[in-house]
Amino acid sequence: MENSTMYTVYTDGGSRGNPGIGGWGAYICFENTEEELSGSQKVATNNQMELTAAIKGLQFCPESCAVDLYTDSTYVKDGITKWIVNWKRNGWKTAAKKPVKNQELWMMLDVEVSKRNVAWHWVKGHDGEVGNEKADALCNRAMDILEVI
Repeated sequence: MENSTMYTVYTDGGSRGNPGIGGWGAYICFENTEEELSGSQKVATNNQMELTAAIKGLQFCPESCAVDLYTDSTYVKDGITKWIVNWKRNGWKTAAKKPVKNQELWMMLDVEVSKRNVAWHWVKGHDGEVGNEKADALCNRAMDILEVI
């Protein structure tokens, strides 16, 4: 049975140093409910954390549900909506015949997307979009916590 609840997910990832301390945040709204997810890694790139935020945000949402996912990462949005088809067709190689960076994360994201009806949206970062600002704050808080440990 399809889940009729609509989920709105805002994601953000970042790193201090690239690579460096990495953090991700996902702010999720559904049925008058708000959820905040975040995490960090001692060494990660910005792109790895952006992908992780999208994966974790989707994993929170039940399978077969509809998701509006907002990201300020054109890397994530274009990768999952445009580039991934050719990457898979070419054995996870880029158009330049080089291995796709972050392949494991792309594969995980592809699996999560396949289980849900996801509409992808790009938003400009640090531009006052409330959901994006909340995801950014979660990401930064996760990095702040790891920096003190």
